[in-house]
Amino acid sequence: MPQAVTPSTAHQYIERATNAIVTEQLFGDRSVSFLYNTLRENAPALFRALTSARMSSLLSLYHYDFLDSRKFKAARMIASLAVDLTECVAAPDCYDTPRKVFERQIRYWQLRPMEEDRKAIVSPADSRVLVGSFTDISELFIKEKFFSPEELFGTDRKWHNVFSEGDFGVFRLTPDKYHYNHVPVSGIVLDIYEIDGAYHSCNPAAQIALASLYARNKRVVTIIDTDVEGGSGVGRVAMIEVVALMIGDIVQAYSELQYHNPQPVQAGMFLEKGCPKSLYRPGSSTDILVFEPNRISFSPDILANAKRNDVQSRFTNKVGRPLVETEVSVRSTVAGKLP
Repeated sequence: MPQAVTPSTAHQYIERATNAIVTEQLFGDRSVSFLYNTLRENAPALFRALTSARMSSLLSLYHYDFLDSRKFKAARMIASLAVDLTECVAAPDCYDTPRKVFERQIRYWQLRPMEEDRKAIVSPADSRVLVGSFTDISELFIKEKFFSPEELFGTDRKWHNVFSEGDFGVFRLTPDKYHYNHVPVSGIVLDIYEIDGAYHSCNPAAQIALASLYARNKRVVTIIDTDVEGGSGVGRVAMIEVVALMIGDIVQAYSELQYHNPQPVQAGMFLEKGCPKSLYRPGSSTDILVFEPNRISFSPDILANAKRNDVQSRFTNKVGRPLVETEVSVRSTVAGKLP
């Protein structure tokens, strides 16, 4: 039986910039716990309805578009989520609706620096990351709690065969975060496709309660070949953008210069590392990067943090061994090419 996770169970992560242990204030934690522990077991039909695309869209419209006194709601949202409007491209008084706050653009070229090493792999989002490998994580953990390659990629395109023994990073975005995704590597798009699915929450309680949650949700899979001229030289890389509860859509909007002239991502395009690739609209969500085996190594501090036993992580509580997230900034280095 899946483990029930109550709101009293704290969840902590490591803040990379300071190495501090931070207790996460999980948004809607009691509601998520009720939905995934009580309702899922006792009213499965209602549970399926509440995590459907239609319900997710309706909830998104209600919370971000159709509320009365939206300007007041936006101000309250900015305060409760501690959104730093000084980072934004537009002036602070422009953010007068919850949707505008959520879909804000930031001056990433100034405030999210990226190292010049072309072979460095960068975070696709302001997020909290867990890293692992399909070869060194127990079958129990992969199959029951996160995903298998076949589930994640689908079987139609056969990409699961390429990545079946590779490494992966799971980048969890929370509602307070900047919600543009950026390209983690430079290279040519070999394939991009959508897999239909549900709209489950990305709260840790939901991830623990529901087996293979990421592989159940609607997602966009982009395969990038970096072994090309001007590429990062780390093999083929999969970037998987996963929707979540109250995410209306994943909008592909690649821009080579800041946010100007956004383009839909298509096979054959060359993507430059660090540039905006897409936008979640709106809610919380997850990016997953998957690499071919023996091509990359994750940053030492992220690997060390994942194994810390002085941090109270809900993932650790479930799998019985340390498994801790690190908070990272978009465009910061998270991995590099193996020698």
